[in-house]
Amino acid sequence: MNIFEYSFKSLQGPPMTMQRFRNQPVLVVNVASECGFTPQYAKLQKLYFDYNQSGLVVLGIPSNDFGEQEPGDEDEIADFCAREYQVRFPMTAKYPVTGAEAHPLFKDIAQEFGSDALPKWNFHKYFFDRKGQLVEQWPSRIQPDDTRITNTIARNLQSWTL
Repeated sequence: MNIFEYSFKSLQGPPMTMQRFRNQPVLVVNVASECGFTPQYAKLQKLYFDYNQSGLVVLGIPSNDFGEQEPGDEDEIADFCAREYQVRFPMTAKYPVTGAEAHPLFKDIAQEFGSDALPKWNFHKYFFDRKGQLVEQWPSRIQPDDTRITNTIARNLQSWTL
């Protein structure tokens, strides 16, 4: 599987092909607006601000799979993220990330890496290198500014130029 082979509907509606981010490292996070981990939006935005000029893409994928903590529609999600956390990184429309209706990316993650690789809660993080390969993943409790994440990002940006 390769992250650049997938597409989503963007939070604002138009299609978002991951192909547009080819050759850029991508941090994919399933997000929710009413979760105890929701304050991670601020740290994700800071990562995006700090590393975007060097090529990092942060991609938020809203999902209502865990505790129904993303009940809003796309307009409500966009408004909340902009108002509360000044989110500027790309966001997709709301998608399931588990089960039969999961987005194909998550179905393929499960097929290739096993069901243990699927999110167990909101704010699970996946890091794909600039070749589109899954390099690392971190559970919800690992904060976006944790050195395990920032060191992985830095290592993958060292050999990359925009």
